[in-house]
Amino acid sequence: MGVGKWITGFLGWMMFGPIGGLVGLLLGTLVEKGSEREIDEGSQSREQQRTGQRNSFLSSLLVLSAAVIKADGRFVKSELAYVQSFLRRNFGEDAALQAKDIIKNLMSKDINVYEVGAQIRMYMNYSQRLQLFHYLVALAQSDGRVDGSEIDVLGAIASAIGLSSADTQSIMSMFKNDLESAYKVLEIDSSATDDEVRKAYKRMALKYHPDKVSTLGEDVQKAAEEKFKNVQEAYAKIKKARNMS
Repeated sequence: MGVGKWITGFLGWMMFGPIGGLVGLLLGTLVEKGSEREIDEGSQSREQQRTGQRNSFLSSLLVLSAAVIKADGRFVKSELAYVQSFLRRNFGEDAALQAKDIIKNLMSKDINVYEVGAQIRMYMNYSQRLQLFHYLVALAQSDGRVDGSEIDVLGAIASAIGLSSADTQSIMSMFKNDLESAYKVLEIDSSATDDEVRKAYKRMALKYHPDKVSTLGEDVQKAAEEKFKNVQEAYAKIKKARNMS
């Protein structure tokens, strides 16, 4: 099956480095066409740059998805189904169908998350990396449990892509329902004053706002709404516990 409309045009920085080595053969024809266009045209328009960023984000997502799925040494169908469902909702049926073949191929490859993360950290801005990590944590949760090996891989990925420990803990806590985790989502503790809670909410809502990843396209921006919603839910839980107005 050829590469569909979900990943077209300029492939951006992912063509090079460890990510390019992992997915280049899978998208070989498209990589060649993209390289030829870049040489012929010399410079990229703003829209072409946005397309390159989007495609690079998706390629990074697929590579790190495989790393998370294989972390516990098991190939769990529910995790592959989650990847396909995510791509289907945000990028269409072509993306879902092709992701299955790409992930299965990547499962047999040695994925060095530190090398991949270094490439991502060099070219992807912080908000985009936060969104990528949120997706990966959701993927790890999709089979109903997150074991020690998956936590280790997620921690390694967070470190490799340059996330702060506070932001890593914030995103990890978004998938828990207790009050303590709600405080961690807002990156404060239970001793915070009501005014500090309000300020923390405004700060985190700004950090996780979907507009922060608008350059990756409407589909990725739509997916980022879930992360923003998690912050709102954490704030609502704390307000209710404190009887805040």
